[in-house]
Amino acid sequence: MTDFSAVAQQFTEYYYNTFKNDRSQLGPLYSDESMLTFETNQVQGTAAIVEKLTSLPFQKVAHHVASLDAQPAGPDGSIIVHVTGKLMIDEEANPQSYSQTFHLIPRAGSYYVRNDLFRLVY
Repeated sequence: MTDFSAVAQQFTEYYYNTFKNDRSQLGPLYSDESMLTFETNQVQGTAAIVEKLTSLPFQKVAHHVASLDAQPAGPDGSIIVHVTGKLMIDEEANPQSYSQTFHLIPRAGSYYVRNDLFRLVY
């Protein structure tokens, strides 16, 4: 059985490091059936998701994870990952709280993001 907590931890670290360094490189983590809900905007498919993420109106961002929870999501080995934390954007002095949930699906010895839900918490 896969250590779903370890997979979730590794995935989250990789995702947020890639997001910080070059959001355009997140494409391989998605597929054409993947869906991203970013606040109230929904997009589907790798190209649309990468376009959304690269068009966000900031240059620098750092995710500071406060909590990370994971659960197995089905007999196929899929995993639900829920993250909360703080975002430091550009030169802003005050961090913004966020919540993000990923549904990871096994694919060729790895995982891809089937569903990605992101929300700022006010």
